[in-house]
Amino acid sequence: MFILLMFFLFKYVDDLIGKGFEWYTIVELMFYASAANVSMALPLAILLSSIMTFGTLGENYELVAIKSAGISLQRAMRPLLVLIIGIAFASFLFSEYMLPKANLKFGSLLWDVRNKKLSFLIKEGVFNNSIPGYSIRVDEKGKDGTSLKGIMIYDHTGNNGVAKIIVAKSGTMNTTKDKQYLVLKLNDGVRYEESSGQNSGYDPRQQLTRMRFGQTEQKFDLSSFKMNRTDENSFRSNNQMLNLKGLTHKRDSLKKELDSVDRFARLSLSSYFKQNNYTKGYTKLKIAPVKVGATILNNIPVDKRATAVQSALDQANSIKQTTDGRVPDHDDRIVNLIRIRIEYQRKFTLAVSCLMLFFIGAPLGAIIRKGGLGLPVVMAIIFFLFYHIISTVAEKSANQGNIHPVVGIWMAVIVLSPVGAFLTYKATVDSALFDITYYKTLLLSLFKRFKKQKAS
Repeated sequence: MFILLMFFLFKYVDDLIGKGFEWYTIVELMFYASAANVSMALPLAILLSSIMTFGTLGENYELVAIKSAGISLQRAMRPLLVLIIGIAFASFLFSEYMLPKANLKFGSLLWDVRNKKLSFLIKEGVFNNSIPGYSIRVDEKGKDGTSLKGIMIYDHTGNNGVAKIIVAKSGTMNTTKDKQYLVLKLNDGVRYEESSGQNSGYDPRQQLTRMRFGQTEQKFDLSSFKMNRTDENSFRSNNQMLNLKGLTHKRDSLKKELDSVDRFARLSLSSYFKQNNYTKGYTKLKIAPVKVGATILNNIPVDKRATAVQSALDQANSIKQTTDGRVPDHDDRIVNLIRIRIEYQRKFTLAVSCLMLFFIGAPLGAIIRKGGLGLPVVMAIIFFLFYHIISTVAEKSANQGNIHPVVGIWMAVIVLSPVGAFLTYKATVDSALFDITYYKTLLLSLFKRFKKQKAS
């Protein structure tokens, strides 16, 4: 979880640095992000711990003692299997009840963090435009961070579009007690203000007002720099923030919308087809259908062919425009339905993946017979990479509609379950699957046999 949270910080470091957040805001964001990382951390933890546990038992010959007492590997795994089933059930409850709420909190807080303005930092020799309507530049800042020299302020808050300029030799920077306003106390300066004249219309004669001052104050509103929390209800429609009941309700609503879109499109297009079955079922007369041979234009009078072709082109263009307008609506709803089905199945894959990786890790540890953080970590990372790569590629293919959503989200379990069954069988029969000495002996015997055949 620590490594995954470090990846999270690296990903969103630009959104967190330099905005003046309190430490508890970042901790809260990381806490909600850790809930979303459980789907990766928990299966990996179960895989690694099962390999380490049974690897330590094999390394210390405790599995040999257990088997010599007449207890099979499956029976030795039974207590841990009960524990893993409990963890899997708890992970399902977590995915159903806790994870949607955590994703809702995380999504809304991350939105507010990303949309919060940068903290007000006045740097030397650089115009700062963080405060709306003002551009501020200073030549030099004191060591205390509050004293300033060579101050220039452009005030763009006027209605006439002409900026007011304030130039001061020195000043100090402070905030009010409620942190609502920034106060600049300016010393020994000049204020320039240019107006468009007395008349409301265009006047080439403009007035320039110059006011000298010994000391004055300029106040800036800092309310735009506070992080205002967004209403969480506006994020509840996201698939990752819904439980099974909410996903089912949203899926049914999308199906109804999709049926309405298809029905309206079918009715709109059917009006362009000049055929009907009004007499079907109301008459017993049987008339042979007229067969149109060769080019259909040959059956149209010469003087009406141009009109018929133009009419056909107009109708074809109308059908194309109508279809082009309906296809995006149809495709958007299909994509949303696919994502809802994937998110629905994801509620169950976490629990099943915990069970599957346990049946890979436990027999694998019994086979390699190595405990600690050496070889078990390497084997756990290899198998988890296979699991993660297969699940990621299959899920992306399902999102693009290339494979069925259910198959895509369960692809990793489908592929790796036979591997778990194979490893369990090999561990039960005490197979030397990862014994280097066994393979070395096998290669030497094959080499000797080949050498004898060549000599004979």
